[in-house]
Amino acid sequence: MHLLAVEKYGETTAVQKKVLIVDDSPAEIKLMQSLLEKEGYWPVGLNDPTRVEEAITVERPSVILLDIVMPDRNGYQVCRDLKCNSEFNSIPVIMVTSKSSLSDKFWGEQQGADGYVTKPFTRDELLRAVRRFA
Repeated sequence: MHLLAVEKYGETTAVQKKVLIVDDSPAEIKLMQSLLEKEGYWPVGLNDPTRVEEAITVERPSVILLDIVMPDRNGYQVCRDLKCNSEFNSIPVIMVTSKSSLSDKFWGEQQGADGYVTKPFTRDELLRAVRRFA
């Protein structure tokens, strides 16, 4: 189980590790949420890439799963913006995308991505990537 113990008012409470999932596909968000919940994580879905910083400020995730192909602001832009911001740059970002070429992965690394999972992924591939950071 991936739980942290937090002491508040003299009582110890278990807190799940939070994972922010940023994808414009509600079906992809639901799939990842389902897989992560079964492993004891607290997944939070966001389908608007323009609101990532706002969501991070509110949710304080341990790790971010980020799609690349999204309208208005692609995952490369989001990752680059997060990694250039001292408030957010310590949060690990894992690209979860159908873009599977070596150049796509290289470009993700250049933007500061900490991990890369290609869609369609297996349960084990997704969990292995998340466990590295959360």
